[in-house]
Amino acid sequence: MLYFIDPHFDRKASLLEPLPDLGSLSDDELKKEIDQLKEQEREISYQRRILHGKIDILRAELVARLQKTGGKGVLESVDVESLTAILSGKAAPKVADEEE
Repeated sequence: MLYFIDPHFDRKASLLEPLPDLGSLSDDELKKEIDQLKEQEREISYQRRILHGKIDILRAELVARLQKTGGKGVLESVDVESLTAILSGKAAPKVADEEE
């Protein structure tokens, strides 16, 4: 059975919705399914680009602050290695429930 991820899924539940029985669909219904999935893909891609832009802006702000202060003050309460790993996609951020 094939699955796809609904772009509006609950992140905690992250349920997968099964594809319909492909053999029972007409050509027009298959084309409609393809069009719907392509639209979802475009929406997710757009959201991803927006997130990457926000991350770039935040990184630039952090660099500007570090250059002004020489790194003092800004990083006193920040785990830079953890933040760098999270922003570079090498580690998942800690969820409050997991920390307990």
